[in-house]
Amino acid sequence: MASTPLVVLTTLATEADARAFVTALVEARVVACGTLVPGRSIYRWAGELTEEAEVVVLLKTDEAKWDALCAAVRERHPYQVPELLALPVERGLDRYLSWLTGEVAG
Repeated sequence: MASTPLVVLTTLATEADARAFVTALVEARVVACGTLVPGRSIYRWAGELTEEAEVVVLLKTDEAKWDALCAAVRERHPYQVPELLALPVERGLDRYLSWLTGEVAG
């Protein structure tokens, strides 16, 4: 079966939280890597319009790891309702995609 790489989005409140979260996922080989991007989120929560600084995390993994990633997010993510959106990768540099697959296969 061919692998399907994924880019998965989530957010965390602080860079320290995001670094610890991504480090745990990489160590567990659930993701090959994670990229932290500072940002701001505007959303409605509990009926209130909210704006907060957050760290957007781009996780790179393979579809075969989706269930394990979901389980890890349920276990480790501090938010009550964490964002977790998977986007399939249609194309990518062969060497990078091979590296990605190899990192999560171990």
